[in-house]
Amino acid sequence: MATIAFIGLGNMGGPMAKNLLKVGHTVTAFDLSDSALADVVSAGATAASSALAACEGAGVVITMLPAGKHVSAVYLGDEGLLVHLPPGTLALDASTIDSGTAKTVAIAANNAGIHFMDTPVSGGVAAAAAGTLAFMCGGSADAFALAQPILAGMGNPDKIFHAGPSGAGQVAKAANNMLLAIHMIGTCEALAMGAANGLEPAVLSEIMKASSGNNWSLQVYNPWPDVMPTAPASNDYKPGFMVDLMVKDLGLARDVASSSGVDNKMGQLALALYEAHQAQGNGAMDFSSVLDLVRPSGE
Repeated sequence: MATIAFIGLGNMGGPMAKNLLKVGHTVTAFDLSDSALADVVSAGATAASSALAACEGAGVVITMLPAGKHVSAVYLGDEGLLVHLPPGTLALDASTIDSGTAKTVAIAANNAGIHFMDTPVSGGVAAAAAGTLAFMCGGSADAFALAQPILAGMGNPDKIFHAGPSGAGQVAKAANNMLLAIHMIGTCEALAMGAANGLEPAVLSEIMKASSGNNWSLQVYNPWPDVMPTAPASNDYKPGFMVDLMVKDLGLARDVASSSGVDNKMGQLALALYEAHQAQGNGAMDFSSVLDLVRPSGE
């Protein structure tokens, strides 16, 4: 078992840290939120007064932070962790950020003799709590081999992928979430069209699941209320993957596409629709609530 420093204990990081504790790892944790830190400490972690303090004696560092600027601040510069971590430390950044920042941190880590991987996740809060996350990893083969047994404590071992070199995990995450947004919007439009013409959404869902329109949103995350009891749509679109986060991820996908000469018209349209939904005050709702943007009012 490993001694792990876990930095960033939000909706995703908190459950991930708890799952590491459940499988027997020793976890020292830090977060700017006292309540988030206290929650993980109550599950068996040790509290640290700073990110650097959390890393004392740790062989593995895991960060789960909001954006690239936060990742840079934690790892880089004279006060960053890379100056202080001993060579041979494994550092895993599970944040969803731009691939450029991931590459910059990886170069600095390599120069310091530290194994660094960008390891963004898929599955949302429910998978984080259940320990069934998928991981998309960017970095060296050696770092991936070291990372796999750690990531397996937080995710499905069959869904831990080595996407490629540094930054590749972030590109894979951007591509995945762009496609997720597109097929969720399409699913919402199809169900709304059927319901507006007298079809029962549950029946139409089964028809499409058995046909060529089948997709993940229909299988496990139906956006129509009360069709799938376990989906956020059946609980006032909470909890889940927030619209605010989908807007962030679609922005990252737009930037990846633009920088590589890809004309992602569908991704850009999905971003515009989610931004419109967000502007109506729905940022904290699950992203499947985009149904309300496309179905007739009052339905």
